[in-house]
Amino acid sequence: MNMQASPVIARRSPGPQGEKIITLAALAVGGQGGGVLTNWITEVAEANGYRAQSTSVAGVAQRTGATIYYIEMCRDTGRMPVFALSPAVGDVDILMACELMEGGRAILRGFVTPGRTTMIASTHRIPAVAEKIAPGDGRANGPEVLDAMGIAADKVVAFDMETIAKHADSVISSSMLGALAGSGALPFSRESYEDVIRKSGRGVEASLRAFGEAYEVAKGEKTAPILEQPPAKTTPALSIPDKLRAKWEVLEARVVKLPTPAQEMTRAGLAKVVDYQDVEYGAQYLDMVEQAAALDAEPFELTTNAAKYCARALCYDDILRVADLKTRATRFDRIRDEVVVNDDQVLMLTEYFHPRFEEFTTTLPRALGRWMQKRKGIEAFYGRHFDKGRRIRTDRIGGFVMLWLVSSLRPMRRRLLRHETEMAHVDQWFATVLEVAKDDRALAAELLANYRLIKGYSDTHVRGLSKFARVMGALDMLRGRQDAADWMRRLRTAALDDEKGTGLDGALATVRSFAKAAE
Repeated sequence: MNMQASPVIARRSPGPQGEKIITLAALAVGGQGGGVLTNWITEVAEANGYRAQSTSVAGVAQRTGATIYYIEMCRDTGRMPVFALSPAVGDVDILMACELMEGGRAILRGFVTPGRTTMIASTHRIPAVAEKIAPGDGRANGPEVLDAMGIAADKVVAFDMETIAKHADSVISSSMLGALAGSGALPFSRESYEDVIRKSGRGVEASLRAFGEAYEVAKGEKTAPILEQPPAKTTPALSIPDKLRAKWEVLEARVVKLPTPAQEMTRAGLAKVVDYQDVEYGAQYLDMVEQAAALDAEPFELTTNAAKYCARALCYDDILRVADLKTRATRFDRIRDEVVVNDDQVLMLTEYFHPRFEEFTTTLPRALGRWMQKRKGIEAFYGRHFDKGRRIRTDRIGGFVMLWLVSSLRPMRRRLLRHETEMAHVDQWFATVLEVAKDDRALAAELLANYRLIKGYSDTHVRGLSKFARVMGALDMLRGRQDAADWMRRLRTAALDDEKGTGLDGALATVRSFAKAAE
């Protein structure tokens, strides 16, 4: 009669049979090769006489949540161990994070234990959705996470493994494996890791290069790479047709007459506005900057802010603008570089659009757009048949030509309903700025900066307009106060820091309280 070995639960600490389970959790974002890394580690363990089991708990793709890969392993003693399916708080020996903030999340979830856990993390950043949707600068504090790693983990191996992988023309799973091998957290030789990579049969040489460099950095035999800083953004170089060169030179001559501290910002704004529309639009932009300069004085903060935020206001995001940006050759080059597409690979690119009825009608000529907005039946028909997400493949001729044709409507922009609406809003805002500047230039400069609150399109644009209106609504309560500019800045900061607006509610309540006390 055949007899099967009785399953036993291997102990986390050596038991009577000398069994000990080693637990490893790896957190990876979509596209980082977390599954490949897990398979490699499992194969290395089995090649060294260990039993191993790997599982995964899928997160939401592309950075709203990382996938958690979990491995348990122990020496093969002839008895069948019973492995757990997911990591438990306080019971992880090795924690691998393929991005810095995922390491921070692991600490918050209790997967990193002082005196026990070896933490291996790449220090590069992939912004989370929560960071991207913040109205202002929503970036998390990387140094704080690194400090927390030093407190929470028994041993920390942290450096930029993404840069190592890119330099080797590989992916981060290779350098993560090298860091694991170099950390000494597992009792396996370097050669056993490399043998597994060779057996994979795909991109072997590149993977071995990334593995080797990360191994040496983790061992302390080599200095960690320094993250390459992107080159500073420069003013876009415009290609000026000969027939427009004379008009462009007139605009450049006007820039030179502005206060020196504001000229660099004005040149950048002028290039942006002309690229957005045309030379005549650039002249309109300079008219606004010159009006602010006429009311300004040292250190010319009002003029500089006018140069920056008037360009932002004039270059609003509409369907034409979005289509233009998504069909530019530079965008395709940037995406190919970001996702590391080789010459022998095909890039498939899908764009997502969700134009609301309001966006559709405001992209029409003024009279037609107004007529359609008054017809509830047309709005209901649009909602039933067209108010849904559209996916357009711009890597295909049909999808690309569709967006290119939309972007080619740019010469008609001034005749569209959206432009009329935007310019009415901009004119009202800028008239308020000029009026306030006569008495309080600092406050006027902050009113210009309030246009930071308005960005994007669709629902994002609507939320920004709402916050802008609420912050600007505090102007009457602040005018005449010596600290008016400071409070206007505080209100804007509160609006930028809090997507839901609760921080802004509190700041406005404070302004109302001292305004009421002054009555």
